[in-house]
Amino acid sequence: MTSTDQTEFDPTSAVELRGRVGEYLEGHHDGPGLRIGLVCGRFNGGITTRLLHAALDTLSEAGVDRADISLAWAPGAFEVPLLARYFATGPRPVDAVITLGAVIRGDTGHYEVVAGECARGVQSVQLRTGVPVIFGVLTTNTVDQALERSLPDESNKGRESALTALEMVSLLRQGSLAR
Repeated sequence: MTSTDQTEFDPTSAVELRGRVGEYLEGHHDGPGLRIGLVCGRFNGGITTRLLHAALDTLSEAGVDRADISLAWAPGAFEVPLLARYFATGPRPVDAVITLGAVIRGDTGHYEVVAGECARGVQSVQLRTGVPVIFGVLTTNTVDQALERSLPDESNKGRESALTALEMVSLLRQGSLAR
């Protein structure tokens, strides 16, 4: 983890910053009425499942109804962006897509291709559709790093991804960003 006290956003600075701009937009984590798509990579599925449990717990705590959550399993991280695109543009489009998985470095160059193309594809889907697509796919050097980032606590990246999805939907519905 790279966040430290010196790099984290200080919420008290928001008070000062609000007084320096005409419009200040900040998202919230309220989920009632939101439709969320979850796309999970089955490869390294033990790690993905840990991320998924945390994401589902977080969405439930935020008030997202389980009937408004759709889950699709891709064979691996490389296939995740295509399912994300279908959630964002299909007949029942979602408000946000959360992608979860784990790409763990091995002895070949496969890691760079899979991790990079998954990230590029996820970014492309959100930029083309305007639907937030959250990159919750772990890209780690070791299994231990993936296990650490998927612990059943506040540091779980599945939890962080769910909160990010809720916040992005909220932001896109406010002020100058609202359509």
